[in-house]
Amino acid sequence: MTKLTFLGAARTVTGSKYLLEVHGRRILIDCGLFQGLKELRLRNWQPLPLDPAELSAVVLTHAHLDHTGYLPRLVAEGYHGRVICTPGTSDLCKLVLPDSARLQEEDAREANRLMYSKHSPALPLYRESDAFRALSQLQQVGFNKTFQLVEGVDIEFINAGHLLGSAYIRMTIHDGPTILFGGDLGRYSRPVLPDPSPPPPARVLLLESTYGDRLHEPDDDGERLAAIIKDTVARGGKLIIPAFAIGRVEEVLYWIKKLEDEGRIPKLPVFLDSPMALEALRYYASRAGELDPDVDAAVEMRRFFTARFQPVTSAQQSSELVRSKIPSVVVSSSGMATGGRVLYHLQAALPDKRSTVLFVGYQAAGTRGRSLIEGARDVKIRGKLVAVNARIERLDSMSAHADREETMRWLGGFKTPPSITYLVHGEPGPMDALKSTIESRLHWNVHAPAHLEQVELS
Repeated sequence: MTKLTFLGAARTVTGSKYLLEVHGRRILIDCGLFQGLKELRLRNWQPLPLDPAELSAVVLTHAHLDHTGYLPRLVAEGYHGRVICTPGTSDLCKLVLPDSARLQEEDAREANRLMYSKHSPALPLYRESDAFRALSQLQQVGFNKTFQLVEGVDIEFINAGHLLGSAYIRMTIHDGPTILFGGDLGRYSRPVLPDPSPPPPARVLLLESTYGDRLHEPDDDGERLAAIIKDTVARGGKLIIPAFAIGRVEEVLYWIKKLEDEGRIPKLPVFLDSPMALEALRYYASRAGELDPDVDAAVEMRRFFTARFQPVTSAQQSSELVRSKIPSVVVSSSGMATGGRVLYHLQAALPDKRSTVLFVGYQAAGTRGRSLIEGARDVKIRGKLVAVNARIERLDSMSAHADREETMRWLGGFKTPPSITYLVHGEPGPMDALKSTIESRLHWNVHAPAHLEQVELS
């Protein structure tokens, strides 16, 4: 008997974790951090309904924190086994996991110093030492190679086109079903990343539903981004772009450079205030063969850099940039404005009506980014309310998640429909909308599982 338990990403976009029990073994697919709403973040502190030491293996779809960020906690609680992932995912995990630990330790110290936590003392979920232990357990497996995970269970990574190294995991159980575990599904005809690979046959499918109720803005060849940049400069302000340090920064810089090279925007100072994003660019450059053919020749990082590009590598440089009034573009993480250096830029820019804050990715419920795009007139940053006078813009065309029609296009690649499709990684509205679309158009069997729901797979 094969059992599947949804430990995360069930009726929410965060905390992806799926426990598979087969042949007396326990396998965890993804090990994500819950982010956003407090009720979700509190789940990170709740014990898992299993002993980590009893896990036979962990497999990762890609390196974003909502799919990997709980891994150091799992290791701290006793998991000593292998963590299987693609080489690209391994590279990016070396950046995101220690950085996540450092931010949590810094936040705990800040909360204790300013005494704005209800806990005394405030503690981090895990420490940097836990993150490095987790990294030591990573084992790389390339795309499209069959790998024996445990006896009787083989896996294969299939490129999902969402992030460097991102994959769907095809798991073949020798006397059971073939399962296709979805992380996040990428998009078609976008720069930097390749199109998602066609789906292989599978009896069971786990499918993300982040944008299951909407279509992305049509590709306008950067016209709206150009207009936002020129308008902000004309007002003498800064353009602050909160962006995910791995994945989104690359496309943002690609478009800014393209607009500049074509003379559609002035040659402005463009600051990348994210040491992690700068390191990620190096990994992207070194793995150019895994990228879209349009940038396959981008073996040097300068392909992403504008004429006046300036990396910000130290805390002092970052502080000076926050104080600077020079019209410029500042790209900084985190993408949902939940932490990192971007918070200091937002503190300075949000009260200034000349400035613009541009969000270029999904904003989960409960995040500052979500509050800002929904029209908040003030937001709390580092324990203090900050007035919002700046212009707030959103550009969904850069999203790395497939929308409804892109998802349906990918599903059309199945020659035989899965016996059951489980919708994951979506808020209830988009998830239910996608469920209805798949059922009405394809007549498939679709289920949206609840948190901690357990199902038997025949």
